[in-house]
Amino acid sequence: MKSGKNPLALLPLAVFLALFLGSGIYFNSKGVEFAFYQLPSPVAAVAGITVAFILFKGSLDEKMESFISGVGDSNIIIMCMIYLLAGAFSTVANAMGGVDSTVNFGLSVIPPNMILPGLFIISAFVSTAMGTSMGTIAAVCPIAVDMALKAQIPLAVAVGTVVGGAMFGDNLSMISDTTIAATRTQGCAMKDKFIMNFKIALPAALITIALLAFTGITGQIPQGLEYNFIKILPYVSVLVLALMGMNVFLVLLIGIILAGAIGLADGSFTLISFTQKMYEGFGTMQEIFILSLLIGGLAAMITKEGGIDYLLDFISRRIRSRKGAELGIGALVSVADICTANNTVAIVITGPMAKKMAEENGVDPRRSASMLDIFSCVWQGIIPYGAQLLLAGSIAKLSPVEIMPFLYYPYLLGFMALAAIAFGIPRAIRS
Repeated sequence: MKSGKNPLALLPLAVFLALFLGSGIYFNSKGVEFAFYQLPSPVAAVAGITVAFILFKGSLDEKMESFISGVGDSNIIIMCMIYLLAGAFSTVANAMGGVDSTVNFGLSVIPPNMILPGLFIISAFVSTAMGTSMGTIAAVCPIAVDMALKAQIPLAVAVGTVVGGAMFGDNLSMISDTTIAATRTQGCAMKDKFIMNFKIALPAALITIALLAFTGITGQIPQGLEYNFIKILPYVSVLVLALMGMNVFLVLLIGIILAGAIGLADGSFTLISFTQKMYEGFGTMQEIFILSLLIGGLAAMITKEGGIDYLLDFISRRIRSRKGAELGIGALVSVADICTANNTVAIVITGPMAKKMAEENGVDPRRSASMLDIFSCVWQGIIPYGAQLLLAGSIAKLSPVEIMPFLYYPYLLGFMALAAIAFGIPRAIRS
């Protein structure tokens, strides 16, 4: 039986966030790299779950039943299965040379006077294809650093450009874990969320490209870069099939098979190493997979105790319109991302709350999913202790703070999201 509004029911979630944020602040003060990623998030979640079992009413069996029902929620399980397939596709496609071909092809067609816009477009395409901003930064940033040094382009500008492009795809990609989490928690199709999200993100991307083009920076582009159109095909196929509305499981399976067939044909790997790469891809999603299960269980316990109702009532009393609800959803996930320095974790934590808020205030699921994804990616792209800026800074030998002034796209995306809320655009027309 569900309890009434109970603020104490939020204590386990507060414990999880305090441990996650506190450990990051501690390790950061000690000068440890990737300070906010030293304490594995599932371990912090287990601490919160333990507090819930101690604090909440009922027998151990009743609390366990509530926890397991949350872990086994169909949306949570579907989300986790998509994570596994997305990880497998990304790893297999990368292993057969897809990333190198995509990046090299992009660099080969960039005019010398469009180096910065070209870097942004390449990063945006690669991240949309791969579904990972971290993988994009790791692949493109070393090239951007080398080009910046040779062409005498300000290093922070080049690196900020790559990070901006990487966050474009992190926000929009069909196989990005943020897209998966946002659509599953809000109950909308990936294709529909993509279209809604794209209409908000595109103006930010176009203005970014224009700003970068008008800097007047030119330089030299490496010659003789090798690429193979065939190796780019799996990425394009996944994007096109997903936009056509094909079931995401089938889309990812086709992508894995196609990338595997290309890799087997050109000798990138053997049949056995292909299967090993698939399993390696599963492993890349291990942390978010486990965390999603644990947070699903914890959320069910908190909901049963009335914690979610209390939080929603607290926020709802300050919301007077649908626009206010959209802004509340954005604020909710923004705070979560600032605390956890992980946009997917932020969406998984706040997704159930956002869904209730959206339903109570008439917000279309495509809008709520887009706002969750956009605001989480905006903050993830600009916080100096997030993995994206830490990785980019370490590659370029720059402080993340030096890169922050040149993160044009994340700033513009945040502005466009606020404008979309203020003016009610694009309109969500139910099919």
